[in-house]
Amino acid sequence: MPEEKMMPEGSSAPLADVKVIDVGTLLAAPFAAAILGDFGAEVIKIEQPSGDPLRRYGHQYDGVPLLWKVVNRNKKSVVLDLKDPGNHDTFIDLVAGADVLIENFRPGTLERWGFSPTKLQETNQQLVVTRVTGFGQDGPYARRPGFGTLAEAMSGLAAMSGERDGPPLLPSFPLADALAGMQAACATLIALHARRRIGRGQVADVAITEAMIAAMGAQVTAYEKLGVKPRRVGSSSDNNAPRNVYRCADGRWVAVSAPAQSVAERVVRLVGRPELTDEPWFASGRGRVSHRDLLDDAIGQWIGRFRRDEVIDAFEEAGAAVAPIYEVDDVLDDPHFQARQATVHVPDSELDTVCMPNVAFRLSETPGSIRWAGPRLGEHTDDVLNGEHP
Repeated sequence: MPEEKMMPEGSSAPLADVKVIDVGTLLAAPFAAAILGDFGAEVIKIEQPSGDPLRRYGHQYDGVPLLWKVVNRNKKSVVLDLKDPGNHDTFIDLVAGADVLIENFRPGTLERWGFSPTKLQETNQQLVVTRVTGFGQDGPYARRPGFGTLAEAMSGLAAMSGERDGPPLLPSFPLADALAGMQAACATLIALHARRRIGRGQVADVAITEAMIAAMGAQVTAYEKLGVKPRRVGSSSDNNAPRNVYRCADGRWVAVSAPAQSVAERVVRLVGRPELTDEPWFASGRGRVSHRDLLDDAIGQWIGRFRRDEVIDAFEEAGAAVAPIYEVDDVLDDPHFQARQATVHVPDSELDTVCMPNVAFRLSETPGSIRWAGPRLGEHTDDVLNGEHP
């Protein structure tokens, strides 16, 4: 296994000169702050005395919240009750020395506490304020509570997910929150870059619903031009075929995708149906979709005769795209993911080490890293408020 290239410590880290105040809760906004922390930003996580609700969410080990450890990696935890007017000056002082404030309160909440972006930027003109909400800062739904599930429902994702004759299907993990967090991190970095040109910070308004809509591709375009609505097609696609999951002789599953005609030709030749390539409908993705049941039957019958490792070997030899359907233990055991260090063990004062997904992309000269897992509640309060930075 190659040695992991760790991010340079100190001032050589790409975001070492960026200070982030994270007052978000749960997932989307804190995930954005975590991405910045992965590349060296100093991220100060402000929590109410009761702690971020994420501390009470999901699996725990000996009372220690595991999702918290992942989402709030590389952060310093400071307990500060922002609702208490007595803490007003302390918070303003923290913001005065920061580059970024990331929050995900309902619109109007920061303003009610006396911390509107306008007021904060009077103290710190360079401040970038990244606001992550369900529906954005304005519009008819702005003040509605907004979570990723609602975005998955309202973006069109749930309506097109699931089996053909089944109900709409929501993802079983926080997809919209993760997408919005990545969009918020991107928006923050763009605003920081623009600051050098315009000489001041700005407000980034990130709506989880809009982040999810943006990830849906051309569905609104196809509807506007053609009146076409996406349908529920299970693991199939309305854009290309073959594309589905198939059961092998040993009971395990594989996924097959053939978005290009050349790949589709290799698949049908492999499964013993080369004559299909001569059909006029085979020459386009939409044409193959119109005969997807025929293709699925041919591919499914062939795959069902062999063990999963035999299927994968045959597909790879034929130059056709296939992948095993993994469960989480398969992800950890896969030699490619191990070689790429897709997951890492991170030191932790409560759990010794914590296994979690690694930084999701690689930079050749200034790679990111996860230096520590999510901290204890208030672990860094004294250090940060007393101006100490160990």
